[in-house]
Amino acid sequence: MWRAHFRAFFRSPGAALGFAILVLTILAACLAPWITPQDPYDLANLDVMDGTLPPGSRSVSGLLYVLGTDAQGRDMLSAIVYGLRVSLVVGLSATLVAATLGSAVGVLAANAGGRVDAVLMRLADLQLSFPAILIALVLLAAFGRGVDKVVIALIAVQWAYYARAIRATALVERRREYMEAARALALPRRSLIVRHLLPNCLPPVIVVATMQVAHAIALEATLSFLGVGVPVTEPSLGLLIKNGYDYLLSGKYWISTFPGLALVAVIVAINLVGDRLRDVLNPRFSD
Repeated sequence: MWRAHFRAFFRSPGAALGFAILVLTILAACLAPWITPQDPYDLANLDVMDGTLPPGSRSVSGLLYVLGTDAQGRDMLSAIVYGLRVSLVVGLSATLVAATLGSAVGVLAANAGGRVDAVLMRLADLQLSFPAILIALVLLAAFGRGVDKVVIALIAVQWAYYARAIRATALVERRREYMEAARALALPRRSLIVRHLLPNCLPPVIVVATMQVAHAIALEATLSFLGVGVPVTEPSLGLLIKNGYDYLLSGKYWISTFPGLALVAVIVAINLVGDRLRDVLNPRFSD
């Protein structure tokens, strides 16, 4: 089944392109210390005299700045690759924890029913009734800046999506024949949920998680652009865009433009992969 899904996924040129961009992005982020000409986090190696150099310029020491530099003399190519590391770590870790927490809540609500289901789903509805950016801003205002704080804020924003999705799927799956047969065999309740119900609820969760990774990266970039996200010593793509915002009208477009293009490319690639996963994993969609 998974081999068939794999072949169906790559029949879409857009999904294949998005997957290739995503793989290259992850590899570049993981290998950043070895493939970038500069460590943008090491302030001792930055030279203010190299600030705002245009793309293709060279430093006094002869280092080539392919994408130019920002006001601090930071190589934009290196800053973008390291910024991708921060954005991907925040997006993936927040999505993984939120998916685990939300899935547990959704399965619990579907199996418990009654008041437990009502209370948990009303909490999810309450969380979804507020804009995600508003909840994140409130939490970061209370906790302060930091990568871990941003991850916590994103988890608080995202868990309800998974809870709603897996609850809806679990309510359908628990009435199917294989679940009736498992209950007739008097299998333990834990085995029913972990070995039979949960694996069959994963496809919609995978699709939601893929989309939410892109949403988490975009939300983190927004928070960093507003100055409440990651610290300035660990610039993400959003913070890099903010650093060049004041220079746009002076013609120094590269400080904001190249990080913005990198952010758009990552989000589009993830959405292409997520759209194709939705079509492949949902039998109601046809190729």
